[in-house]
Amino acid sequence: MTVQYRAQLLDEAVAEDMAELTRLRAKPDITFLDTLDTQRAGLGKLIPAASAEILEENPRWAYYPWRATAVAILGPKGFERLRLDRNRNKITVEEQQHFRTLTIGVIGLSVGHAIAHTLALEGLCGELRLTDFDEIELSNLNRIPATLLDLDLNKAVVVARRIAELDPYLSLVVHTAGATPDNIDEFSDGLDIMVEECDSLDIKVLARRAASKRGIPILMETSDRGILDVERYDLDPDLPFFNGLLGDDFDFGAFADMPTAEKVPHVLRILPPSQLSSRMVASMHEVGKTISTWPQLGSDVQLGGATVAAAVRRIGRGEPLESGRTSVDLHTALDRIADPRLGEEHTLEGA
Repeated sequence: MTVQYRAQLLDEAVAEDMAELTRLRAKPDITFLDTLDTQRAGLGKLIPAASAEILEENPRWAYYPWRATAVAILGPKGFERLRLDRNRNKITVEEQQHFRTLTIGVIGLSVGHAIAHTLALEGLCGELRLTDFDEIELSNLNRIPATLLDLDLNKAVVVARRIAELDPYLSLVVHTAGATPDNIDEFSDGLDIMVEECDSLDIKVLARRAASKRGIPILMETSDRGILDVERYDLDPDLPFFNGLLGDDFDFGAFADMPTAEKVPHVLRILPPSQLSSRMVASMHEVGKTISTWPQLGSDVQLGGATVAAAVRRIGRGEPLESGRTSVDLHTALDRIADPRLGEEHTLEGA
């Protein structure tokens, strides 16, 4: 059975769509929600006023099969203008239109869930491609903003449904097999930005091979001390993978047959303990003993969504963003809390 994750968009002015709406209305278990008057009123209050073209646009019904609910919404131009109005002028109208031309792919939908949702929230792309082979488990719900009703559903499907309920006009492409040698070309072709958030070193390398071949920048957020890696293969297709942390001549093909235990030293070269939080480093020694895997906090994952979105805005605007690593470390930032009346150089006593 095909798992549904897209809204069905229906226009009453189209005969075929009207017939489908009539069929749906005849079903007693389907709910229809109509706040179109409120949406139109909100659109009419915008400054500057929305153009006549937008105001006269046909509305739509967005039908969500997994919720057995149809929602009345503005047409695509009016919907976008009203939903994203509060972005201005942190994002200008012209920038918003440009962002809507971008296609972004997200590999790995644990940390990637927050990233994909944030990109959709801000309208930073016109198409999102999502891939993950794994399903939602109860232990995921400390950091993935899913619910108990999502258990045993594919992670990519869960975030796609959440985004479709936010913006049914955003194009969504879901791969439920994860990134593999068989589908990485299909996933990568036409991408403007790739976000890589998977656990497997083999797939990390696979993603970088595809990105460097096509000149696609990669963003990777680690969810510890706000570490963000930027790899600008669009500016330098010959950039060494992982910004050269494994060496320029490293044999990445060796990962395919390498036992997991032998991969650990290479992981530590990519993420040296000196750059991780002390609690993360201590926890790494307890994996398989007192804890099942490395810890991740929901707040760190949400921060990753914000950090990657900021990097996407820079790339989309053509602003400077070099390959390399940075850290948005909130723990350290809170150590530097200061009296705003005195300036940041006067740190509060006891901070």
